[in-house]
Amino acid sequence: MPTDLQPSSSLFALAVDFGGTKVEAALVDTDGRLVEGSRHRRPTGRNATVPELEESVGGVVRAAFAALPEGGRIVGVGIGSAGPIDRQKGLVSPLNVPHWRDYPMRDFVSRVATELGLDVPVTLEMDGVAITMAEHWVGAAQGVENVMGMVISTGIGGGLIVGGRVITGPTGNAGHIGHVEVGDIRGEDTFGSPFALEAMASGPHTVAWARHQGFEGTTGEELAAAYAAGDPIAHEAIARTGRAVGHAIASATALLDLELVAIGGGFSHSTPDLFDHMRAVIAEHYFPFVRKVRIVPSGLSSEGPLVGAAALIHRSHLLP
Repeated sequence: MPTDLQPSSSLFALAVDFGGTKVEAALVDTDGRLVEGSRHRRPTGRNATVPELEESVGGVVRAAFAALPEGGRIVGVGIGSAGPIDRQKGLVSPLNVPHWRDYPMRDFVSRVATELGLDVPVTLEMDGVAITMAEHWVGAAQGVENVMGMVISTGIGGGLIVGGRVITGPTGNAGHIGHVEVGDIRGEDTFGSPFALEAMASGPHTVAWARHQGFEGTTGEELAAAYAAGDPIAHEAIARTGRAVGHAIASATALLDLELVAIGGGFSHSTPDLFDHMRAVIAEHYFPFVRKVRIVPSGLSSEGPLVGAAALIHRSHLLP
């Protein structure tokens, strides 16, 4: 907390966002703003070895630390990681990074911080929790006490704030909305279940379905361009994904009485119509309290995951 001797503007969180394709780190102030020049990125990926992953994570942490403004102080390190995780033990097992299974991420980052002369708390949470905290802090969910944050990208993740508090379990894995099952829609057989939301509605799996129907592109960007050009397969692919996400949101709202769902991630930007398909599913629900939930785009830029990792430090009072 700020003291009379150190204004809050000089207190920073060192934020780390670890995902299936990259890891980033940056310094973030108490207003959720990134320090200019502190943001650094390195690759992760399915084929990266443990030493390569450690080099990437350690590299971005050290580079972000080097940008600390004169007179500034780092008050903690927040890590948002793709899941599953074990928040109590500080372990990560990102589905798309197979060489890290029960990897002691928190201990590794703590060692790097110690090498840099930092004696501060290091907090690890699932990336969906972090991004939801960011939306609640400075994004689309400001002032909303019952919210789910979602990311639709290479995978689908999420996090929950209910009654103004982060909801998570002992291992930290509550909010895995991408791995709830959606009836009547079959996706790719990913991680053992073709009926999981992620198997049908992530960017790569939406593209895969479109390719089965004759689409010749290979990326989400190409599918979005085809959609804009009026391609009927792209239109059906987007509609199918939107319906699947809408059904998952309806189920989550029925369970938790959500007020708002904020959605970010690269594939969520494919077309605004994606949100219309989600909302159409909600509008047809038989419960009025489900129909009331608002589905909105993220209020954050690509900095959102880093702001969320910083929120683990600056907004730690919301954590269990």
